[in-house]
Amino acid sequence: MPLPRAQSKRRGQARNRLKVEIDTAAWHKCAQGPFALAGPAVRPDPTRVPLRGDLAHIGLAGKHFVPHYAVPQPRTVMPGGAPLLAGTEPGVEELCTLMEGDSFEVLDITGAWAWGCLSLDGPVGYVLLDRLEPLA
Repeated sequence: MPLPRAQSKRRGQARNRLKVEIDTAAWHKCAQGPFALAGPAVRPDPTRVPLRGDLAHIGLAGKHFVPHYAVPQPRTVMPGGAPLLAGTEPGVEELCTLMEGDSFEVLDITGAWAWGCLSLDGPVGYVLLDRLEPLA
């Protein structure tokens, strides 16, 4: 249904008045901060920084942008220690061995695996959940 004539005029006039020019050089100078789209970001070492594409340690909020941040759940490594692995697939690299009594910061649990870190500075990896117990 066509608009009444008076409304059509106003609508057309408004369109003519909304001509805005943007100084792109000045705009790019304003785009600053940790989340500025200024080019490709350098990816940190996934074995040293608790950061994945979907999740990061809460201590990285404001430094890295991800959909979710997790507050670590501290767990203790059980007697006998536990290997810290780079992934959950068979044959992946063992990054180090966690010692009995070490505090491990769990950030995500999937199936039988816990993903987390010893500290915000790493190392970061996967540990079998049955090798960890709640912090006493």
